[in-house]
Amino acid sequence: MKNILLEGLNPSKILVLGFAVVIFVGAFLLTLPIATANGTGLSFLDALFTATSATCVTGLVVVDTGDTFSMFGEIVILALIQIGGLGFMTFATFLFTLLGKKISLKERLLLKEAYNATSTAGIVKLVKRILFFTVIAESIGASLLAIRFAFDMQIGEAIYFGIFHSISIFNNAGFDIFGDFNSLTGYVDDPFVVLTICTLIIIGGLGFVVINELYEYRETHKISLHTKVVLTTTVFLLVGASILIFLFEYGNDKTLGPLNMGGKILGSIFHSVTPRTAGANTLSMGDLTYATLFLTIFLMFIGGGSGSTAGGIKVTTFAVLMVTVLSQLKGKEDVLIFKSRIIEKTILKAFTVAVSGMMVVILVTFLLSITEHGHDFMMYLFEATSAFGTVGLSMGLTPELTPFGRILIIITMFIGRLGPLTLGFAITKRRTKEAYKRPKGNMMIG
Repeated sequence: MKNILLEGLNPSKILVLGFAVVIFVGAFLLTLPIATANGTGLSFLDALFTATSATCVTGLVVVDTGDTFSMFGEIVILALIQIGGLGFMTFATFLFTLLGKKISLKERLLLKEAYNATSTAGIVKLVKRILFFTVIAESIGASLLAIRFAFDMQIGEAIYFGIFHSISIFNNAGFDIFGDFNSLTGYVDDPFVVLTICTLIIIGGLGFVVINELYEYRETHKISLHTKVVLTTTVFLLVGASILIFLFEYGNDKTLGPLNMGGKILGSIFHSVTPRTAGANTLSMGDLTYATLFLTIFLMFIGGGSGSTAGGIKVTTFAVLMVTVLSQLKGKEDVLIFKSRIIEKTILKAFTVAVSGMMVVILVTFLLSITEHGHDFMMYLFEATSAFGTVGLSMGLTPELTPFGRILIIITMFIGRLGPLTLGFAITKRRTKEAYKRPKGNMMIG
């Protein structure tokens, strides 16, 4: 029966359908009376928004998670975050392995598509390592956070808070249960919490292929071009953004201004990390300077590493674009990164991802400016970029969205999680390679 249903579907279509099924099941569960603290359940639209945000590991919310949901509802959200962060095919592979079922070629192709891997070789082994590493990372994060939270709440509650926020943050989801839409603002100058959260965000956003390669480095002593680019670009963006945010917000009385030097540094570091699609915040987005907001939008659009829990166009795409532009400005024919020539197919793919992403953000911003009235234009652009980058940061617009605005952001989060290319491949017919080439054409550019 399963083979009949999936016959003729390419991996992209199956991924899209799989995520959609998970979202609608989650939405149904969140409409149940036992899912909310007041026993009434959510409206279907709000439940669909929350389920999409959780499955697409975004973190945008129309109702406060901690104040609105019961423990059952919070556990449903947590399950959606875990499935959405790692991908439903990862869990399917885990179950197949437990049952002793052999992973078919089609299932390996699905995993390759899900993790944006270059081949199916060793993909099942990679998935097993991903699951193992995820359990270890989330367990350590939960333990550290629980120890710190135990100073502010009962031990049982501290353990629960530690588990929830570790899973949410590692998967770059940004959901929190502190209540009153506060996120982590109460810990802005707490080095233990800030550094633990930052570490979980960065590790989750590097990409599982990178993590696996670093793990194997002891034996192979080899680092691929992909891993080099991800690591160097990540460090460049984090360091550069931290310095700029420190300068932009140093004298802002509503953000870093009242903090001591240590608090200012921690706040700057955290806010340079969280736009990498994590969504947790220690500073109020609405109080940031326009310079910091613009920088945040830029970071949200870039996102994290390919095959990670992060969204955005990805750091490798950004790196290829920048190096290509520099090569053109210098009049060079080849695009070189770490002495390796980047093939034309990769360059075209990078430009396709970036331009399609920009088109989505521009269109959504335009539509929000029509349907949502009485707000600053920056709020529309910020919301659209946050949804596309599956970040979850907001200037306060999300809870005030009209029904049309909520549906628009739901669609944007879905596009952002799966990626414009995956959705494009899913809804269009793939053409066979032409047996001949058309005549070349030329035109003036610039």
